[in-house]
Amino acid sequence: MPTTVRAAVCREFATPLTVEHLTLADPGPGEVRVRVDAVAICHSDVSYADGEWGGDLPAVWGHEAAGQIVEVGDGVGFDVGERVVVTLIRSCGECSRCQRGAEVACGERFALDRLTPLSDADGRPIDQGMRTGAFAEQVIVHASQIVPIDEDIPAASASLLACGVITGVGAVLNTAQVAPASTVVVLGCGGVGLNVVQGAALAKADTIVASDPQVAKLDLAIHLGATHAVDPMTDDITTAVDELTGGRMADYVFIATGAPAALASAERLVGTMGAIVVVGMPATGVAGQFDPGALAARNQRILGSKMGTSVIARDIPRLVSRYHDGGLELDGLVSRRFTIDEINEAMDEVRSGAALRNVIVFDHGGG
Repeated sequence: MPTTVRAAVCREFATPLTVEHLTLADPGPGEVRVRVDAVAICHSDVSYADGEWGGDLPAVWGHEAAGQIVEVGDGVGFDVGERVVVTLIRSCGECSRCQRGAEVACGERFALDRLTPLSDADGRPIDQGMRTGAFAEQVIVHASQIVPIDEDIPAASASLLACGVITGVGAVLNTAQVAPASTVVVLGCGGVGLNVVQGAALAKADTIVASDPQVAKLDLAIHLGATHAVDPMTDDITTAVDELTGGRMADYVFIATGAPAALASAERLVGTMGAIVVVGMPATGVAGQFDPGALAARNQRILGSKMGTSVIARDIPRLVSRYHDGGLELDGLVSRRFTIDEINEAMDEVRSGAALRNVIVFDHGGG
């Protein structure tokens, strides 16, 4: 039978979300129903809610979740009761892109892509934002979107693995494949950028330069492995990197923010044989420029990185292992915890840049 859930609905861009009772369909073949214990607020959720990227309304956003399986559809190889991370990465495992390990680029169209599992009290469809719709007590997702986790990791911390962590760390280890002893520059130290810093430390980069206008985020970047911190409001990042590298500039420049200024500065920071890695998502219509002649002459690369080019069944267990052995910080990345009724306050903090990851935690009354 369909389930009634409380969810935060976006009915008009750039207006507060409304917490409503919605109907959630039963899981179909290959699908699972997950009770959401915690869902982090990614800046992408805010961008969608503010109308920066368009999209269908009304919608439920939220895509960075952890919870427990409560029902499975036919053909699902997971069990009721398993704790899982829920991601937006939906993959068939059989197409040419999936076979090449690019599950984030899977082109298959699933039943959930054609028909949302959510509807309101009047029976009208509510879009499942970012293929997850996790600003809700429960979700229906394809089985390819979940990865089991152990009982020892708190739900709020585990939720970060669904996007911010795999995106940041994956951009380093999967997309760019940063070499040991490299020089890495990270522009933007929000929830994704700090995980780029963690990824660079895991890759054993020699020099990791973090840049962000908020001093508290720079302090955390140093704690997570950055060797140098630059406040772009008071210091010139180009001069700093030039001095640190003896004029060679960076081997890798990660743009972990959608700010146009970061896009504009990246070309000045990357050296010969270097790579610019675009991780942050700017608003629709924002464009960058580059000199193709210089790019070719210096043998440089520009790489796009969606969700860290992650293969979640491979990468999330590895990250959980790093968390348990002390090599990956998760707990300290959670800024504050909120209830679903406080979601607009939580989103405002993310919108202002004051929070790394605010997390909505659900009280299921022990059920």
